[in-house]
Amino acid sequence: MNKDHACVPYVLITPARNEAAFIETTLESVIHQTVLPLKWVIVNDGSMDATANIVSRYLAEYAWIELVNLPVRRDRNFAAKVYAFNAGFERVKNNRFEVIGNLDSDLSFEPDYLEFLLNKFQQDPHLGVAGTIFCEQGYSSATDSFEGQNHVAGGCQLFRRECFEAIGGYPTIKSGGIDLIAVLSARAKGWETRTFLDKSFIHHRGQGSALHDGLGERLHVGRKDYLIGNHPLWEIFRSAYQMTRKPYLIGGILILAAYSWNAFRRVERSIPKELMALRRREQLGRLKLVMQRRFSPRSVASIN
Repeated sequence: MNKDHACVPYVLITPARNEAAFIETTLESVIHQTVLPLKWVIVNDGSMDATANIVSRYLAEYAWIELVNLPVRRDRNFAAKVYAFNAGFERVKNNRFEVIGNLDSDLSFEPDYLEFLLNKFQQDPHLGVAGTIFCEQGYSSATDSFEGQNHVAGGCQLFRRECFEAIGGYPTIKSGGIDLIAVLSARAKGWETRTFLDKSFIHHRGQGSALHDGLGERLHVGRKDYLIGNHPLWEIFRSAYQMTRKPYLIGGILILAAYSWNAFRRVERSIPKELMALRRREQLGRLKLVMQRRFSPRSVASIN
């Protein structure tokens, strides 16, 4: 049986656009949590499918779920997600909560998933942003991501309210990276940010597939990597790794080509300079650690 609302009171906001294929999975995951939110606002961002109808079926039984319908719009970009999130925040900002969660509409997770994260906030007063690893379509952030545990994936990010308000919420950037910039901003202001390995969620739609498909998604990744300030050396290693995964070779080449083309054109970056400097320092630190592990005497002995 679900507990009453959390001892660490929290709210959730879910921007959703044309998510009829997945949103019921997310609804079922949240309503069966061992600790329920004070309020969960699902913002239907002009969907032209059955998204709103699916959510509406839950409203009568679960009074803490609210549906906000935004008008249909033609454009689709990452800033639109922020506008939708902010529309949801307007509906919860007067509630007395300590943690606010940004939850995508195409996820699923275990019944004690959110309770697990709330306990982390209770245990560590310096924790500003928390999340977990995730899996999707042959990808696991536990093994396939080099971001490190101080990065928190955007699919499910929980913020301490004080931290979220200190960074000014999510930036309205059309090209993407809003979740990364929020996490970097939190660290820049002295908050701890952490991905915990003990739990995970399933992302039922591939990263970037909502806006880009096929090889175009690889070009988008390279462009976004440039815009969010990835260090060139980091990008070379990242692209080389992507060459070993489907689509073999060409995927990594496209990522590096898009990054290099935008660098050659000196396209204006999305990320503030101080956050880019922080990100690059952390990336070089992780590369150094990887190299030390790879070429340690024990590693060399095992190769021989």
